[in-house]
Amino acid sequence: MAARLVDWRFHLMPPQPQALCSSRLLQPNSPDLRWKGHMYKGIKSKQQFFRTKRIKTVLAVAVPVPSPHRDIAEERKQIAKDYGFTQIGERLPENITLKDVTESLPKKVFEMDAVKAWKSVFISVSSYALGLWMIAKAPWYLLPLAWAWTGTAVTGFFVIGHDCAHKSFAKNKLVEDIVGTLTFLPLIYPYEPWRFKHDRHHAKTNMLSEDTAWHPVWREEIESSEVLRKAIILGYGPFRTWMSIGHWLLLHFDPKKFKPAEIKRVKISLACVFVFVVIGWPLIIYKTGIFGWFKFWLMPWLVYHFWMSTFTMVHHTAPHISFKHSDDWNAAHAQLGGTVHCDYPRWIEILCHDINVHIPHHVSPRIPSYNLRLAHRSLQENWGKYLNEATWNWRLMKTIMTTCHVYSKEHNYVSFEEIAPKESKPIAFLRRVMPDYA
Repeated sequence: MAARLVDWRFHLMPPQPQALCSSRLLQPNSPDLRWKGHMYKGIKSKQQFFRTKRIKTVLAVAVPVPSPHRDIAEERKQIAKDYGFTQIGERLPENITLKDVTESLPKKVFEMDAVKAWKSVFISVSSYALGLWMIAKAPWYLLPLAWAWTGTAVTGFFVIGHDCAHKSFAKNKLVEDIVGTLTFLPLIYPYEPWRFKHDRHHAKTNMLSEDTAWHPVWREEIESSEVLRKAIILGYGPFRTWMSIGHWLLLHFDPKKFKPAEIKRVKISLACVFVFVVIGWPLIIYKTGIFGWFKFWLMPWLVYHFWMSTFTMVHHTAPHISFKHSDDWNAAHAQLGGTVHCDYPRWIEILCHDINVHIPHHVSPRIPSYNLRLAHRSLQENWGKYLNEATWNWRLMKTIMTTCHVYSKEHNYVSFEEIAPKESKPIAFLRRVMPDYA
C-alpha cells in the first residue's frame, strides 16, 4: 500500500493498487528545497490534475494516515519559523497570470494624488533637515543615532525618485524627471541610468542573469579565481548589507552599458551628479572641514546604502524563492510569489514611504507608494495564501546571509561553506555571532 504525495495545496489521494510517487522534491515556490533536515517529495499540479515527468515504485506499509492538510500546514509553519518568516506562500497555480492578479486590485490603488505625493516630499525634506540639525548639535556619543535617522530620511528621497521613475508620482512627466533627478543627487545616484536598470529588474524579476538586482552567485565565479572567490564570500557575507555600493558604482556610471537610445539621458544624469559633487562636496568641506564632510554626508550615505542593500536583499531572497532561467520563468510566480513583504519598525516605514510593502509594487509598479498598503490588503484578501510575509528579525537576516549564496537548480541556493569551506570562515563567523531569534 502506498499513497501519491502531492503538493500541499491539494488533497492526498487514496491508496492505489500500484504505489506511485514523484521523485521530485516539494517546496513552496521552487522545485527543490533542503533546509535544516526538512525534505519533501511531491509533484506539480495544475487545476487539481496530476502531471508527472517521472515516477518510481515505492513500497510502503499500510498505516493510519493523519489529515494531510494539518500535516502539510504544520510543515509549512515549521519552515516559516526556521527561516524567520511569518508565512511562506503556497505555489501559485500555473493557470494564473499576472494580469489576473493585477485586475483583482481596486482601481483606486492606481490613482495619483498630488497632495499625498508632495506630502511625501515634505516628510523627507523636513526629516532630513532635522537629521542634519541633530548631527550638528549631537555630542559625539549620540552621533550614531543622528546618522541612523538622517540616513533613513535620505532613503526616503530615493523612494520618491523611485516613484518618479515608475511614473507614479505626477501626471506631468517633466516634473517627475526633475524631482527624480533632484532627489537622487544627495545620494550621488544618476537618475536615468538607475531608472533604465531598474525597469529591467521589474521586467525580469528573479530571472537568472537578466535580473539587474540581487541574484545568486554562479558556481563558475566561485571556482574561477581564489582572489575573486574570497572577495565574493566577503561581499555576500559580512559586507552584504553594503553591497549596493558596488552595484551603484559598477552598473550606473558607464554609458557603454546602455542602449543607444538611452545614452543621451544617461549623459545628462551623469552630468548632474558630476556638478553636484564638484560644487556640493567642496562647499561642505569649506563650511565644516573634512570631518564635517564625513559627519554630514558620508555617514548618512552609508546608512542609506545599508537600507538599500537590506531592503533589496529581503525583497527577493530566501531559501525557498527560486531564480529561473528565461525559458522556465513565470511572471506571476516571480512578482507575486517571488517577492517578500517585510514589516519594519513604523518610523522606518514612514521615513521610507512604505517601500517594503513590496509585493503590490511588483504586481504593478504603477501603484504610488502611498497606495501600497491599500493594495496589499487587497492582495491579502484575494491571494493571501500565496504571499510570502515576514516581520524583520535576526533569524530572517541570518538565513539570508549564511545560506543564500551560490545558485543551485536543485536546491535554489548552496552555502559558500559547502562550495569552499576553507575560504568560508567569514560565513561561519556570521553563523556563530548573529542572533537567531525571530
